[in-house]
Amino acid sequence: MSEITYRIVEHDGGFAYKVGDVFSETFRSREEALQAAQRAAAEQQIPGSTEGIRYQDGQGAWHDETSDGHDRPIARVVE
Repeated sequence: MSEITYRIVEHDGGFAYKVGDVFSETFRSREEALQAAQRAAAEQQIPGSTEGIRYQDGQGAWHDETSDGHDRPIARVVE
């Protein structure tokens, strides 16, 4: 199972949460950014429906897979 970490950081004159190299919008306070990260982490873990996925790889070959809607990552928030 994959893991996603939301980190609270200072950003653009306020605070944001960051996942990997991607920042959220900027919030005025650390508490607002923390609450937004907690909401996003909770939503990330909500099961979805099983869906078919079709994609083309770098060599141009097409692939068909099934994505289990219950295969959600573990999401955590680090202050």
